[in-house]
Amino acid sequence: MISRTKYIGAVEIGTAKVSVLIGEITNGRSLSIVGLGECASRGVIKGVVVDFKAASDSAHSALMEAERSAGVRVDEVYLAQTGGHVDGFSSDAAVQVSAANNMVSDFDIESVCNAARSKQLPAGRMIVQRLRRPFRLDGRLVPDPDSLVGRELQVSYFMVHGQESRIADNIHVIRGFNVRVSELILSSLASGIMVTAPDERQHGVLVLDIGAGTTDYALYKDGMPHLAGVVPVGGSHITNDLALGLRLTEGQADKLKLRCGRATVATKSRDEKVWLNGDFAIGDRQFPKHTIEQITAARTWELLEVVKKKLGPSFEPERTQAGVVLTGGTSKLPGITEAASKVFGIPAHLSEAPSWVSENLRDPSFSTALGLLHYGLSARPEVPTAARKKTGLFKKLFASV
Repeated sequence: MISRTKYIGAVEIGTAKVSVLIGEITNGRSLSIVGLGECASRGVIKGVVVDFKAASDSAHSALMEAERSAGVRVDEVYLAQTGGHVDGFSSDAAVQVSAANNMVSDFDIESVCNAARSKQLPAGRMIVQRLRRPFRLDGRLVPDPDSLVGRELQVSYFMVHGQESRIADNIHVIRGFNVRVSELILSSLASGIMVTAPDERQHGVLVLDIGAGTTDYALYKDGMPHLAGVVPVGGSHITNDLALGLRLTEGQADKLKLRCGRATVATKSRDEKVWLNGDFAIGDRQFPKHTIEQITAARTWELLEVVKKKLGPSFEPERTQAGVVLTGGTSKLPGITEAASKVFGIPAHLSEAPSWVSENLRDPSFSTALGLLHYGLSARPEVPTAARKKTGLFKKLFASV
């Protein structure tokens, strides 16, 4: 039997950096990570491309670095989607079981799914992903209703959609590298599948991927994603508050945040101070450590509250027994699990990469890219639909070049 090999790229164009992983898929079953590329991101604010040339240069640099390290060219790309323009809504449907003996058929399943997915979007919006929730048959939860007996079959979808022009910008950045975008994957779902176990998703878990410009979230119930989305607030906003509060440049504030920032206030004495640089050069000065922690903690708390408000009544602590999992670059801020636990009222812990992930990729900032490779290997049909939409504007966007 001839071995068939395909090389896929996982690309995350973030506010702070562009991350690219290349995976080698053999016979559609096994995946090996063979390439890595990173580049400081330019032309991207809060996950949205605002300078096409700058964003393209950054993405192409990361892609070329990844291809050089792998020694191959990628065949297709799985692209993470984020940004404040991303939104979502629930769409429910119910059908009467058609067979005289009330046995659910493929026809009934297809009918109820089509009905739930048929809601029209406003002009200028397009579907990123449709998240199917578990079926219900006569009100009871059923993972797979096929051949079960009942009268009414129900299903609910969470429809994640975004602004067409923003999504087009991201796709064009990649297509400028003469490579096909195979799928769009919501960043939070890419991270979520990588940092949670099946039993956690079954018991209910909230994943927060806190990057520089955005916080991507995914809430799982009954083993499946219940809803997902983005809030345009991240680690750079903590940096900005420090810069304003202490009258520093953004670069100075970021270094101080990384060295002394906390998501909770731990310093008791208001007299304890830290040096800005510690080199005693001209311009070096001291700041109260308590003040730094107050600023970073207040902004972190606000960020978490914004996510909680966005989740609304869908977030039920009693149905989120696996707690909160924090990932992304900003999740490394000391005290953030304690802050998340207080805000959401459930236990919180930092993400851990699966045991098979090599040491150089275990940093939480790689969670999304690793998750993209997972989707590339599994290629599940209910996951993103945007790249499968072959009509109108996006027929051109997704066509091979």
